[in-house]
Amino acid sequence: MTTTTVRATAATASSAPTAVPRRRVTRDTWVALGFLAPTLFGFALFYFWPSLRGLWLSLTDYSFFAESSFVGFANYQRLLADETFWNAMLVTVEYVALNIGFQTVFALGLAVLLHRLTRSVVIRGLVLMPYLVANVVVALLWFWMLDAQIGVVNQVLAAIGLDPVAFFGSETWAIPTIAFVNTWRHLGYTALLIFAGLVMIPKILYEAAKVDGAGEFQMFRRITLPLLRPVLALVLVITIVGSFQVFDTVAVTTQGKPGDASRVIQYYIFDLAFQRLDYGYACAVSVVLLVILAVIAFVQLRLMRANESDLS
Repeated sequence: MTTTTVRATAATASSAPTAVPRRRVTRDTWVALGFLAPTLFGFALFYFWPSLRGLWLSLTDYSFFAESSFVGFANYQRLLADETFWNAMLVTVEYVALNIGFQTVFALGLAVLLHRLTRSVVIRGLVLMPYLVANVVVALLWFWMLDAQIGVVNQVLAAIGLDPVAFFGSETWAIPTIAFVNTWRHLGYTALLIFAGLVMIPKILYEAAKVDGAGEFQMFRRITLPLLRPVLALVLVITIVGSFQVFDTVAVTTQGKPGDASRVIQYYIFDLAFQRLDYGYACAVSVVLLVILAVIAFVQLRLMRANESDLS
């Protein structure tokens, strides 16, 4: 009788912990879904549905002022022969290469300096300040500062005996100047993303490397870069996708001029939709851009093995 009671009690005790986690997981799942619901609703309303709508409109000759009709892939066939589209893509790729190249290198160096030399919250705030200013305000500020006639930068160049430079008005300088402006604005934000990854690297690895006689450059190449790979992959995906979507700086400063030298793909879509009222074709260009960005992001994540970490 006693043995039976002990066995029943033991069985009950052994089975009790398994029931609690099941109830807890269910409750936590519903709580998580509750927190995700507003974001999912916003994504469906402002991203997923407009994307589906844009995909449908890309197969029509939609216009506000006339009845639209289904045209199939005619807009995409037109796109293949559109020299302005291909020029806009080349201009955008040039901008992305300059912006990402300088932004990533400088942000990585700044993040390492923040990690190795200081942990001051004030300095981090100062680094992030340009990102907190609206992009339109930043564009206008640099537009005035780099003006060929009254800009302070050209006044400094004249003071040291150099000729003034039409930074935004030159076919040669327009895209590099826009890339510089956006690099300046986003540098602190990108640096803090990388800094967050640096904080996750155990200090003991650097201490062990110092004991073995490794210098700063060796530790950076053998420890920092390999362990920072997943974070760098995420940062590159975010910055490259964002760079392909550059619009406001161009709209405020050059408006795609001179000629088509700064007509990036997003400004071309805006021009098609809201100035030429060619909505169907603008949607087709948007769909092509979406596919290109999806492929770029997928290839980046796979090549950089963003889901793997050498810390595990």
